[in-house]
Amino acid sequence: MSSRSLILDKLRPSKKSDKKPLPNWEGKPENGDLVESFSSAIQANKGEVMTAQEFENWLKSQEFAQILCKSHHFQLPNSIPIPSNAHDLALLNLAILDGQFGTAENGAIWLEEEDLQLRAIPFITEHLVIILSRKRLVATMHEAYNRIQDSSSGFGLFLAGPSKTADIEQSLVIGAHGAKSLRVVWRED
Repeated sequence: MSSRSLILDKLRPSKKSDKKPLPNWEGKPENGDLVESFSSAIQANKGEVMTAQEFENWLKSQEFAQILCKSHHFQLPNSIPIPSNAHDLALLNLAILDGQFGTAENGAIWLEEEDLQLRAIPFITEHLVIILSRKRLVATMHEAYNRIQDSSSGFGLFLAGPSKTADIEQSLVIGAHGAKSLRVVWRED
């Protein structure tokens, strides 16, 4: 038998009797803790999860020239106003936004137009902070899609970590086409 025939035999579909059953997924994380699963997923995506106090301490230790805070749960007196043109945010160092809900299985956070006002904000800022309630977590993307079916927003997106890619020569580049960092701050309500 030729090497070509050996390769083709290996690539041919297996018999139906060889198929393995799909795993039984009940829609809950293995340990049952949505907060822990969500936090692990965010950290696996190179993001950080912190309390409000940890965030305030971190913010005091930083020096940002331009901060845009659109959160209803966290106020900053030095926040710049939303410009009419997204190009005016070219030098935005930090954006603070509210998230609608998070997904435990992969750390994706749903943002709607009312959270953004300008769609470019989570992509144009250097660092992104999302304020999120621990009580607003779902286990799976199936639950997440069921939840957004009832949304009246004209625009929304799932965001799951800081920007990164390793497409070019398998070299990891952080912040290639979006925020360099993502911090999720828990809100207690």
